[in-house]
Amino acid sequence: MPTPPSVECDLLVIGSGAAGLSAAVTAAWHGLKVIVVEKEPVFGGATAWSGGWMWVPGNPLARRAGIHEDPEQPRTYLRHELGERYDAALVDAFLDNGPNMVAFFEKHTALQFVDGNGIPDIHGDSPGAATGGHQVIAAPYNGRKAGPLLRRLRRTMRETSFMGMPIMAGPDLAAFLSVTRSLRSTLHVGRRFLQHLWDLAFHGRAMQLVNGVALVARLAKSAEDLGVQLWESAPARQLIQKDGQVRGAVVATARGDVAIHARAVLLAAGGFPNDVARRKALFPRTPTGREHLALPPAACEGDGIRLGEAAGGRLVTDLASPVAWAPVSRVPHGDGSFGHFPHIIDRAKPGVIGVLSDGRRFVNEANGYYDYVAAMLASAPEGQPVASWLICDHRFQRRYGLGFARPFPVPLAGALRSGYLKRGKTLEALAEACGIDPAGLAATVEEYNLQAYQGKDPAFGKGSTPYNRKQGDPLHTGPNPCLAPIASGPFYAVKVEPGCFGTFAGLKTNAHAQVLDGDGAPIDGLYAAGTDMASIMGGHYPSGGINLGPAMTFGYIAARHVAGAVTAE
Repeated sequence: MPTPPSVECDLLVIGSGAAGLSAAVTAAWHGLKVIVVEKEPVFGGATAWSGGWMWVPGNPLARRAGIHEDPEQPRTYLRHELGERYDAALVDAFLDNGPNMVAFFEKHTALQFVDGNGIPDIHGDSPGAATGGHQVIAAPYNGRKAGPLLRRLRRTMRETSFMGMPIMAGPDLAAFLSVTRSLRSTLHVGRRFLQHLWDLAFHGRAMQLVNGVALVARLAKSAEDLGVQLWESAPARQLIQKDGQVRGAVVATARGDVAIHARAVLLAAGGFPNDVARRKALFPRTPTGREHLALPPAACEGDGIRLGEAAGGRLVTDLASPVAWAPVSRVPHGDGSFGHFPHIIDRAKPGVIGVLSDGRRFVNEANGYYDYVAAMLASAPEGQPVASWLICDHRFQRRYGLGFARPFPVPLAGALRSGYLKRGKTLEALAEACGIDPAGLAATVEEYNLQAYQGKDPAFGKGSTPYNRKQGDPLHTGPNPCLAPIASGPFYAVKVEPGCFGTFAGLKTNAHAQVLDGDGAPIDGLYAAGTDMASIMGGHYPSGGINLGPAMTFGYIAARHVAGAVTAE
């Protein structure tokens, strides 16, 4: 068998999401020669389809806004949230380096941020929970600045955009949800939409990049500016090992296999959310591995983890959950394909509830997305597929939308015709259309409405925490921004199933992001970050952004370790 042609570099990065690009940019800035290889024909991985939020306590944007919390506060919060799965070394590495990571990218690269200082931690009743100052997101980015590189980047997820136009989490999204109730919002949405139509006409795509696509574009442009080689359609086949050390990988390209020899390799290929066999083995209530609606691209199927295991790495599965749950609905498209819609915002708005097949509520719908699915898994009857239905009335659907069924003025005909959105003139008729117990649903809505008129939810406490209220509707005139009666038919429902943003189970690493072998010793030359690395949250979900914040930070940590950096940039 002929020896494949070879190239050399200092750091080989496998995967092009936030973790991989963070490492690539950091290492290149420190003078290392870096190659990033991506399996797919576009860069960005699951990050490009994400909301783009990063949980980074103590970040510079919060400090500039006057938020100076005790460094022990987030540690206190995580100790209570993670319990026995609190790993002090990994948590310290993250919290100590996260602010420096943000400062590095702000100062030296094209990655700039917008603060999320008004976003609370999810579990406001836990000691140390913050009411803000922990979140950052990439600033919007003009795609024209990326030049030819833009064509090589993954576009926004179809289901979470409108005609290909991404909508930024925060004030931008709030304007779209209040477009019929605020002149300022109407003007904002009008300007955004006209600009998008112009971009479609002249560029064939959105040029105002936000959320995860903005993060990827800014990172990729920074990498390109620093001389990082970006190889797409180049899956890594196997690691190159010598005397127990990892020294590169064999990568498939259009011109054949290439051996990339490197001082170190970083695995950042996106975890295993689409590895059906591993889902079957590790995910609860997934008997075939296909009863799961993963949000990351199909190519995120465990390649990096398998490479790490082949080199002696160990997959950590002893977690509160192996997966970062998200409530997802299955979206039928006109071409016969199906997409996945994440229910992040709609559940907290006033006038919607989630019910099981018996028609009964089972959770505070305004709690975190992970919490919603965890409760669904625990409450759905044994022997039945795990599913719930979000129920609302006509007023709610036209004001906020329900999943992929957009609010007014977008017509409902397509969502109804495809079967995605169910409708009934009465609650009983809606229940029959969904396969829900009619009497149970009618009784549940009657009980809910009695309290909702007063802004109360004694059964589940919807609207009782800062996080709940932040996710609600600030323009709602009732006493609780998360509660309103379900009263004006026709009534609507969307079926929601367990899905995820990615996996928590991953390769065991130390505080330098080095992959550890079965004896707990670092494997020389092998690092992991993002979802190829076992989550430092131990399978818990204490706040939004706990995937991307650590991904960016441990990519930064790994690159600095390879480069031998000891002081802040």
